[in-house]
Amino acid sequence: MPGYPVLPEGLAYGGDYNPEQWPEEVWREDVRLMREAGVTLVTVGVFNWGLIEPREGDYDFTRLDRILDLLHTAGVYADLATPTSSPPTWFRRRYPGSRLVDRDGHVLGGGSRHSFCPSSPDYAAASERVVAALAARYARHPAVAMWHVHNEYGWANAHCYCPTSAEAFRAWLRDRYGDVGALNAAWGTTFWGLTYGSFDEVEPPVAAPVGLLTGLQLDFMRFSVDAHITCFRRERDTIRRFSDLPVTTNFMIPNCKPMDYWRWAAEVDVVANDHYLDSARADPHIELAMAADLTRSVAGGRPWMLMEHSTGAVNWQPRNLAKRPGEMRRNTLAHVARGSDSAMFFQWRASRYGAEKFHSAMVPHAGTDSLIWRDVVALGADLRALAEVRGARVTAEVAVVWDWESYWALEFEWRPSADLRFRERIEAYYEALWREHVTVDFVHPSADLSPYRLVVAPSSYLLAEASAKNLHLYVEAGGHLLVSYFSGIVDENDTIHPGPCPGALRDVLGVAVEEFHPLREHETVTLRSPGSPGSPGSPGSPEASGPAATGRIWSERVRLAGAGAVREFADGPDAGHPAVTRHDLGAGSAWYVSTALDGESGLRGLVAEVLDHAGVSRPRGLPDTLELVRRGDHLFLINHADTPVTVDGVTGAGVLDGAAYDGSATVPAGGVVVVRT
Repeated sequence: MPGYPVLPEGLAYGGDYNPEQWPEEVWREDVRLMREAGVTLVTVGVFNWGLIEPREGDYDFTRLDRILDLLHTAGVYADLATPTSSPPTWFRRRYPGSRLVDRDGHVLGGGSRHSFCPSSPDYAAASERVVAALAARYARHPAVAMWHVHNEYGWANAHCYCPTSAEAFRAWLRDRYGDVGALNAAWGTTFWGLTYGSFDEVEPPVAAPVGLLTGLQLDFMRFSVDAHITCFRRERDTIRRFSDLPVTTNFMIPNCKPMDYWRWAAEVDVVANDHYLDSARADPHIELAMAADLTRSVAGGRPWMLMEHSTGAVNWQPRNLAKRPGEMRRNTLAHVARGSDSAMFFQWRASRYGAEKFHSAMVPHAGTDSLIWRDVVALGADLRALAEVRGARVTAEVAVVWDWESYWALEFEWRPSADLRFRERIEAYYEALWREHVTVDFVHPSADLSPYRLVVAPSSYLLAEASAKNLHLYVEAGGHLLVSYFSGIVDENDTIHPGPCPGALRDVLGVAVEEFHPLREHETVTLRSPGSPGSPGSPGSPEASGPAATGRIWSERVRLAGAGAVREFADGPDAGHPAVTRHDLGAGSAWYVSTALDGESGLRGLVAEVLDHAGVSRPRGLPDTLELVRRGDHLFLINHADTPVTVDGVTGAGVLDGAAYDGSATVPAGGVVVVRT
C-alpha cells in the first residue's frame, strides 16, 4: 500500500484550489500569494468533470495541464481530485436512470453536487472512464503528491431509493443472509405479520406508516455504506493501475451520521477529514477536539490529514459567525496537537458566485489587506516551525466507545424518550474528560481495549454479544468501565437481549433494571450519597461523598446484583434506589450511571472520581478553559480564555516563540504555546 504523501518536509499547508472559477491572470497572483503564505499543498480538480469531459468521451485537459504546471513551477504540490462527486449536466440528461430518488419517491433535480444514485451502473461506467483518463495523464506529473477520490461521500446522496438501488439492496441481502428465512429471523418479521416469502418481496425503507421494521432500516444503512465504499474502491483501484501515490477521500467526522467510518478506514491510504466549527455552541472548541480525537482513532492512531476547515465563517449554518481574533490559529493547532499532519482549508480564494460565495477563504473577498490574510500568513510560519511534529503520535489512557450502528439504531422512531440522542451523552462525557485535561481515544466496542486504564461507554444502546464479552473480559483483566443508561439493550439486529436490561452488560455491571422511567421535559431528579440524611442506607462505596447532584432525561429502577450503590436517587420515581453503582469484578471495576448527570457536582465530579479510581494521571489545578495535549515530545497548551494562564511543571524549548521554559509556562490570553519537552 502506498505511504504518506511525499512532501518536501513538515506539515502540509493549503486548501481547496478552484482556479477554473477565475481568469488565468488571477492564477499567477494565486501562486505568488501561496508562496508568501507558505502553502505547500492544494486540492485541485474536485469539480472539474464537466470541464475535462465537456462531451461524453471527449476529453480536454489543457486548462488542468496549465494549472498543474504553474503549481509545480511555484513549488506547490497538488492533491489531485477525481471530479466524480459532481457529474456533468450532459450525464444527467443522457442517463436519467442515474438520478437520485428520495425516500418519498421524488426524483431529485440537478443544479447541485451528489445528484446521482451510487448504485447506478451508468454512473459506475462513466466515473471509471474519467478517472482512468485522469490517472493515465497525470500519474507521473511532478506536481502530483497524492490522489483525492470524489468529495465527501454521503453528503447529499447517502441513500437512494430508486429501482436500481432497490435491486442492489436485495442482492446485498442475498449475500448477507443466504436464504430469506435467516433474514426473517434476524428482523423479527413475525411481529405484525411482516414475514417475507422471498428476497424479491423486500423493499427499501421508503416512506411508510410509522413503525417500520428496524432490522430493515439498519441493513439499508449498512448497504448504503457498502454502496459508497464500492464506488470509492472502483476509483481507487483504477488510479492504482497507473500510480502508486497515496489515495484518500475526505471524511466528515463526526458530522456525517450515515457513513460508518470504522468501515471506511481500511480503504484509504491516509485518513483525511473535513471539520467546521459549530458557531452556535458555547464552547465549539470542545467539539472540535472530539472530532480530531475521533478522526485520529479512525486512523488507528496514525497521523491523519485535516483536509478542510475554515478561516472564518461558513455559509450553511443558521447564523454564520466570523471567528474571533486568534480563533482560527487555535482551531488549526488543536487539530495538529491531536494528530493531524496537515492544515488545509476550504478554500484558497473566496468564490464570487454559487452556493458557497459567503464561505470564508484563505484569500477573502477583502483581499490581502485583511486580518484573515495576515492570520493565514502567520499560520504558515507557525506550521513551518512545527515541522518536527510530523509523524508523531498521541497516546491516551482513556477510551470512549463510539459505534455508528448504535448511533443509527438509537435514533429510529419509537424509543422510550425523544431525548435519547446518541451524541448528547457522548459529548457530555467527552466534555467532562476534556475539562479534566484528559486526552482520549475513541474505540469500537469490539476493539482491543488493553491499552486503556478506563473505557467510557456513554451511548452503547446497540451492543453485539461479542462486544459485550470484550468489555467483560477487559474489566476482569483489570480495566475500568464507565457506562451510561440505556446501553447494552439490543443486539446487532435491534433485538432486545434476553432477560432484564441492561441486557448484554448486566453481568459486567452487576445490576438489573426493572423498569425505565423517562423524565418529562425539564424535569429533574436529585442524587445523594448512600447514608446521607433521609437515605434508607442502601449499601455503597466507602469513598462516595460530595454535594447533591441532579439528573435529567432519564431515571430507572435499578436492582443491585453484585454491584454497590455509589449514589442513590433522593427524589423522583426511583427515590431511595441506586442511581450510580460500582461493580468490582476480577481485577477491575464497572460503573453504571442511570440518569443524565451534568455540571460540576454531577457528571464532572463523578468522572473525576472514576478517573482517580482507575489511576488515570492528569494535571491538577488548571482552569478548564486550557487545552493541554501531548503529541510525541511536544506539549501543546491552548488557552481558550481571555486571561493568561500559567502552567507549572513545563520545561523545554518553545517551538513557536523560541522561549526557554524552566519550570513553568505562561500562555497568553487566546494564545498557544508549544514546548519541546
